[in-house]
Amino acid sequence: MVKVGVHVSIAGSIDLAVDRAVDAGCDVFQMFSRNPRGWSSKPLSDEDCDLFAKKIATTGLAPVDHMPYLPNLASPKDEIWQKSVQTLGAELERCGRLGIPYLVTHLGHHLGDGIAGGRLRVIKAVDTALTGSEAPVTLLLENTAGEKNSVGSSFEHIRAIIDGLAEPSRVGVCFDTCHAFAAGYELRNDDGLRRTLSELDAHLGLGRLHVIHLNDSKGDLGSGLDRHEHIGMGFIGNEGFRRILANPVFSGLPLICETPVDERRDDQGNIAKVRELAAAPLSR
Repeated sequence: MVKVGVHVSIAGSIDLAVDRAVDAGCDVFQMFSRNPRGWSSKPLSDEDCDLFAKKIATTGLAPVDHMPYLPNLASPKDEIWQKSVQTLGAELERCGRLGIPYLVTHLGHHLGDGIAGGRLRVIKAVDTALTGSEAPVTLLLENTAGEKNSVGSSFEHIRAIIDGLAEPSRVGVCFDTCHAFAAGYELRNDDGLRRTLSELDAHLGLGRLHVIHLNDSKGDLGSGLDRHEHIGMGFIGNEGFRRILANPVFSGLPLICETPVDERRDDQGNIAKVRELAAAPLSR
C-alpha cells in the first residue's frame, strides 16, 4: 500500500495538524510549522513540542514540514536574502524540536539577474543555515516548474547546487510531479517516465529522493505553469498517475498531495483517488 496524505493546517495549535491528518485519512502529512505568509513566528513551547510528539507517536503518522512562502533563497535583494536565511535556520530548529525529519524548501527566483548568480545565493543560504543548526533534519530541495526566473527547474541545476554545498549529505530532494511535468519532464507514458527517472538518477541519485509531492498539472507538458490540479483531472491524468504509482521509486516514498479543495473534490477525495489508482491495473 502506498503512504499518502495531504498538507494540513496548524490553526489553533500545532498539534491539531495531527488530528486533521487523521481525520483526512492520511498516512503521511505536510504542514507549515508557523504562519506561512509572514516573516515573524510564534515561538514553540515545550508543551507544544511534547503534545505534537505524543500525537505522532500515538498515530504513527509521518510528518513533513514546508518552508513558508515569503523566503527567497535566490534573491539578489540583500534584505530579503538575509531574512530568508534566518527563516531557513529557524525552521530547521523548529523541525528539530518537533521531531520532524524533513524540511522542504523552494529554491527561489533570481529576479532577472541570471541563473548562475541565483544558484550561488542558494548555495550560500543553505550553507549558512545548515552551519548554524545541529538539528537532525534533512533539507529537501524541491524542483520548480520552469516559471520565469525560477531556480531548480532542471535536475542539472539542482545538482549544481548540491555540488556547491559544504555538507551535501544533509540535503535531499523533494520531487513535485506537477512541477517536473510543467518543466518538460514526461511522466504520462512508460518511455517518458523511464527517461525522467534515468535523468534524475544520473544527476541526483535516486537515494537523495525522500518525499514526493503528488500533484496533477493545470498546464501541459513544458508549459512552465505552476498550477496544481486534482489527481487525474489535469494534463498528467489518470493513466499517467497509474504509471507513476506503479513505479516503486514513487510508490515506496511518502506521497503528499498539495491539490485544491473545491466543489469537485476535497482532500479525502484526492487521497482516495491516489489509493484507487495505485491499486488499479495499467492499461496497455
